[in-house]
Amino acid sequence: QVHLEESGGGLVQPGGSLRLSCAASGDIFSVNAMGWYRQAPEKQRELVAVITIGGTTNYADSVKGRFTISRDNAKNMVYLQMNSLKPEDTAVYYCNADIRRRFYNKDSTYWGQGTQVTVSS
Repeated sequence: QVHLEESGGGLVQPGGSLRLSCAASGDIFSVNAMGWYRQAPEKQRELVAVITIGGTTNYADSVKGRFTISRDNAKNMVYLQMNSLKPEDTAVYYCNADIRRRFYNKDSTYWGQGTQVTVSS
């Protein structure tokens, strides 16, 4: 079994910062690409940022220059540093990872349960 657990969400004022964390655990052989998605009310889930095992990153245009994704391969963790937060960043943020389980020959995609981020005065 594989499990992803997010933490770090909460309420913050516009212009503030939050740091989200996600840990992958379970019967893992390797963790490959990891990312963050978000879903705001009445909107579809969208990609926020993704990072490969080698450290290559990609960001949604709406967060470029404000958010930074990083990872710790030794701990099977991924982070999202969010600065200069705006009300439109309010959403449930989901951790995502492509993981190879032990004794399996293909990666599967896993999702965390989501953590709420609210940006409001």
